[in-house]
Amino acid sequence: MISRDKKPNELPKYEKTGGVDYRTDFKPRKPSPLSRPNLQVPQITKLRLAAVFVAVTLIVFLFGSHHEVSYSDVLQSVQGYKQYVSDSIKQGSISSQSPAEAHRKPLGEVSFVDLRDAAGDWSKNSPLNQRVLVCMPLRNVEKVVPIMASHLRNLTYDHNLIDLAFLISDTDDNTVNVLEDEINSIQSDADPKMPFNKITLLFRDFGSAVGTDFSDRHGVAVQGVRRKLMGRARNWLLSSLLEPTHSWVYWRDADIETSPPTIIEDLMKHNVDVIVPNVWRPLPDWLGSEQPYDLNSWQESQPALDLAATLDEDEVIVEGYAEYPTYRPHLAYVRNADGNPDEQVDLDGIGGVSILARSRVFLSGAHFTGFTFENHAETEAFGKMCKKMGFTVRGLPHYTVWHMYEPSEDDLKEMMRREKEEKEKEKQEKGTTENKDLEVNEAPEVKELEA
Repeated sequence: MISRDKKPNELPKYEKTGGVDYRTDFKPRKPSPLSRPNLQVPQITKLRLAAVFVAVTLIVFLFGSHHEVSYSDVLQSVQGYKQYVSDSIKQGSISSQSPAEAHRKPLGEVSFVDLRDAAGDWSKNSPLNQRVLVCMPLRNVEKVVPIMASHLRNLTYDHNLIDLAFLISDTDDNTVNVLEDEINSIQSDADPKMPFNKITLLFRDFGSAVGTDFSDRHGVAVQGVRRKLMGRARNWLLSSLLEPTHSWVYWRDADIETSPPTIIEDLMKHNVDVIVPNVWRPLPDWLGSEQPYDLNSWQESQPALDLAATLDEDEVIVEGYAEYPTYRPHLAYVRNADGNPDEQVDLDGIGGVSILARSRVFLSGAHFTGFTFENHAETEAFGKMCKKMGFTVRGLPHYTVWHMYEPSEDDLKEMMRREKEEKEKEKQEKGTTENKDLEVNEAPEVKELEA
């Protein structure tokens, strides 16, 4: 039995995450009396009636001594103005809405959307005319926004069919300003094929106590809380912007270094409910030049199921860490650089670097859990949930996306050690060269003395 310290998997309270607990913050509205809002007289109409009353009073006062004005004359004038107001309302020149309703938009067109065909099906002979929602959660990514924008520019899928959705959360760098500059550049590009159909920036903080450094984000002790918060963020982003006419949803991390510009079509053509590529990262030569990055795409194993049976129901299994020996087959380790990029394998859990899913998967209720689901959270729980709901979940072991290299603390220490050794070596070589030069310069003087 492997002993482990319990990891704090409890999420912060709502008041600590910047959210709202609607169970306690709900404030019922003050009961309003029964009324007929459409028959309430707007303020401008009241002013006009008051003006008529003042005018009639002046007429009576000024001309009463010269011409007798009967009550019936006054009444006839008032009734005439009422008729004028009524006709104006019918013609639309005066609104019959109450002040509370005046700010509301007028009733527009009624839309009819047939969701029976919103399957996101792909056919080799059919045109690529299906709308795609591209979702990208962002947090302190100022440095990588330019390369992210470059990848978006290079997407070969029709930009007019793509809606970009960004969620900026818990950010204290210059991400927003840099992102706005890139967006303005894309949308104002002279090439008519460059602008995207729509771009939306959402802002919401989740009070994450986890830092953005490599060690902060990848430390085993924080993974449970971190993954649940990320699941919440993904769900807020998707729920806010998914439309009935979107056939596909493409999730993409901002810190991808290289990926094929045809990636949307490449994933879409497999006609799978949920599909992910393989994700690796480049390394310095002294670290082996390359390495599997995303170990969250895997097939279930019996040792992992046995391990889960020993854990509390709220504990999150963190894949790829020695503390959780699952012995699962990982998509990353099946990769062959010369393999068929169209080869597929079934998966149970998936990573979140690059995901293409049919919109009907989410419309059916599958989501990135902000809680523990079968001892997993976020994307891995999403994969398991999709499998339970009968959707196909697959990966492409030989189709590779490259994640940016971000050195860990151990890597940084090794870099410093190597840099120090290099400087000492250069210093020694420089000293050796200086000694040789000195010997050469001293040699003639010795000969002169001997002479």
